Amino acid sequence: MALGAIGDVLGQRNPRIFYSGSLVCWTGSWMQRVASDWLAWELTHSALWVAVLAFCNLIPSVIVSPIAGAIADRMDRVRLTTAAQLCTAVYALALASLVVTETVRVELMAALALCNGIAETFAQPARQCLIPGLVPRSQLPGAVALNSLTYNVARFIGPAIAGPMIAGWGVVPPMLCNCVAYLYASFSLHLLRLDPKVRIGVRSGASVWHDAAEGIRYVARHPGLGPIMLFAACVGLLLRSVPEMLPPYVASQFGRGAEGLAILASTMGGAALCGGLVVAMRGRLTGLTRIATLAGLVLAVATAGFVATHMFSIGVVCIAAMGAATTVHGISIQTLLQNSASPGMVGRVLSLWGMIVRAGPAVGALVYGIASEFVGLQVPVLVGAVLCAFAWLRIRARLPRLAPMLERGQAP
Repeated sequence: MALGAIGDVLGQRNPRIFYSGSLVCWTGSWMQRVASDWLAWELTHSALWVAVLAFCNLIPSVIVSPIAGAIADRMDRVRLTTAAQLCTAVYALALASLVVTETVRVELMAALALCNGIAETFAQPARQCLIPGLVPRSQLPGAVALNSLTYNVARFIGPAIAGPMIAGWGVVPPMLCNCVAYLYASFSLHLLRLDPKVRIGVRSGASVWHDAAEGIRYVARHPGLGPIMLFAACVGLLLRSVPEMLPPYVASQFGRGAEGLAILASTMGGAALCGGLVVAMRGRLTGLTRIATLAGLVLAVATAGFVATHMFSIGVVCIAAMGAATTVHGISIQTLLQNSASPGMVGRVLSLWGMIVRAGPAVGALVYGIASEFVGLQVPVLVGAVLCAFAWLRIRARLPRLAPMLERGQAP
């Protein structure tokens, strides 16, 4: 797909509204993340507490994601996304208020992060389900790629703004920016002109719990979706948790402050944007399964290099590779899921994908945080990188059978 295909997507009214709202709210989210992580580090100087906050924000997806996906498949997705995003705006405002009144404690931050994690878990599948209705089906790969590119533009811009802002005025301004950003994104959703079949899911005769369980069984039994999502879970658990706890590495390993955190986060976002552009320009499904799995191996090698060095310049190079590989892996797998999942299951499949990309890093960050109290920050992550490399060897042997099912929807 040439860049002109992305231009074709943005040449339409609905995508412009949708992706502008996404860019604004995700930029605010990354500003909030940098500010919250740095505040937690300043309050505790504990890698474990930084990991606990990441865990609290991401872990609700383990329980909530299957339910959120089932709900997204049966109700008004615009209203569901709006409600969830407004909860995130309230979260940002509440945390900023605690800081201003000097009543903030890391335990309160953890509780708020848990509530925000629940809201974001409901927003993810509902918002993703709207994407197929934004463009003709022939432009869906471009729309999926653009969604990820938007996220990674925000990942680049957000920390780049937040770092100097925190250094000059503290953590409150980034939090207030996040509140305003989510209010804007919530309002913009109601400007979309969507086919009711896309906006409103079809209510089944079964309960939400039954539908959620059916989604899990569908993925587990699918000969293509099951293995690729299991590999993605390994990547999320063992590798994607490291960027969730950057402040301890910035301070303890590299001896830098908030500016160093902003440099690493922005570098990762910029490289992720480049990786996403490469996938978007490629624009075909053939070979995408191999690319998705190979990106997992590159991420393992880059993560090992990042935690093994004390030289900031090498750390920047490694985190750039991590950002590019993470995005290539994520866009490729999400495109394969959109392509191979049956229409009636797409919300539930995407909710399980959301659980992987949120719960995996949450659990991994908590495990690494606990382990760091005993053996430091480096050894646990190096072990995780080796385990992920073994997982890649295992799935590489199955690629000839997996690729046709994911790329062309062929039965085994």
